[in-house]
Amino acid sequence: MTSVIIKPALLRCLLRTPRIINEYRKHTPLILDRSYATGEERSPKIYTKTGDKGFSSTFTGERRPKEDHIFEALGNTDELSSIIGLAREFCLDKGHMFTGQLDKIQCVLQDVGSNIATPRSSARESHRQRTKFTPQAITDLETWIDNFTEELPPLNNFILPSGGKSSAALHLARTVCRRAERSVAPIVRSGEADPDVAKFLNRLSDYLFTVARYAAMKEAKEEKIYRRPE
Repeated sequence: MTSVIIKPALLRCLLRTPRIINEYRKHTPLILDRSYATGEERSPKIYTKTGDKGFSSTFTGERRPKEDHIFEALGNTDELSSIIGLAREFCLDKGHMFTGQLDKIQCVLQDVGSNIATPRSSARESHRQRTKFTPQAITDLETWIDNFTEELPPLNNFILPSGGKSSAALHLARTVCRRAERSVAPIVRSGEADPDVAKFLNRLSDYLFTVARYAAMKEAKEEKIYRRPE
């Protein structure tokens, strides 16, 4: 019979292995131990079915029809953020340095939506404090516009949306921004939203126009000039 000699270091390792496994099992549950049949630890479903009858809830819990001016403004704001996201992708491809500004603007648009979704007529003070809109975002836009304008050639003609994919996408975002501003205006006039929300959207359309021209200049793309058809 052949005897097997086990070195002391290997012996210690073999003796420790069961203890290590037991400790691991105590702190790390195996996937097989999770019950999927009971719904434990399951992520919430993306659909809620609460809007199936044509009504949605504001942040204050108020139920309104989906065609209400509040939800129209929210939809336009969401669309604006989406098109800015698309424009940002084109700008990233071209290496533009202002994409960080677009990131910040998309975050501010989330705050715009929160303010719109909290109509003052049904909002408690706690609601208003949580969704209060800060005017600092307006100041940021004005600073960026001034900085870009200093580098741009004078604007002596009407220009058409053009100047490459980045510029054209930013022009499209500008037009969606104008629509969002129009839908927010009556909400602000009725006292249901913060006036600074409307001011922000107004400045944002100016910013998008300016940065669209800036993108065209940086990419050395020609901006098409309006000419009256003959």
